[in-house]
Amino acid sequence: MVKLVYFAWVRERIDKPEEELELPAHVVTAGDLLAYLKTLGDGYAAALEYPDVIRVAINQEHVEHDEPIADAREIGIFPPMTGG
Repeated sequence: MVKLVYFAWVRERIDKPEEELELPAHVVTAGDLLAYLKTLGDGYAAALEYPDVIRVAINQEHVEHDEPIADAREIGIFPPMTGG
């Protein structure tokens, strides 16, 4: 089981702040995770429609989409951040 935490408009489109999921064996990288989540329903598909702009953090550290997620306790998924 891995804890997924959603932020900003990703959270709004998925309609939940977080969840725990048992991931299939083929989900080994952050990019695989995004592709898998898109299959879980319309909200996920809408939130992750453009995966290239989605940011991922594993155990509170930003990672690229090719980063393995095997030892992840928590994965944060959020849109690009802007300064202000």
